[in-house]
Amino acid sequence: MLSNLLTHPLISRTRRNHALEHATIHILSQRFRNLRVMGRSTPHGFILYGDLPTDAVQEAAQEALTRLRAGQRELAVHPTCGTNAVAAGALAGLGAFLVLTPRRRNMAEWLSRIPTVLLISTLGFILGQRLGLILQSRLTTDPNVGDMRIVAVLREERGPMTQHYVYTEG
Repeated sequence: MLSNLLTHPLISRTRRNHALEHATIHILSQRFRNLRVMGRSTPHGFILYGDLPTDAVQEAAQEALTRLRAGQRELAVHPTCGTNAVAAGALAGLGAFLVLTPRRRNMAEWLSRIPTVLLISTLGFILGQRLGLILQSRLTTDPNVGDMRIVAVLREERGPMTQHYVYTEG
């Protein structure tokens, strides 16, 4: 069932674009110290939010595509991906929920569990970040970009926010 879902054309394209987005951010991070950029992938490409020169985004995206095709799969996984935050938050929240699930306790007993909640939540957060890397490599990205090509890189200014739309085909 899951493999059928992952191979659906819209999801498959989004996963490959997500891998290309991450690879592009890795390359931009090597070229710009203290890079501050966020991305969001779609079936049609990805968007980078951050003040960058358009030619640098275009060059990095093309290099990323070339390097993914050459087998550099590790570029598809990024430590600051939202997948990591979701996994960390889910495990931390689940841990806190399990510790604090009400069983007709009084307030003093509930408050006495706060140190345990903090410990479990912290462990959940740490483990969740590692789980996020695994989820990226197996679920939310696909470094097998195949015949994908970059068809356009467009810059748009929205108030103080600069966005680059990287459109792909294939």
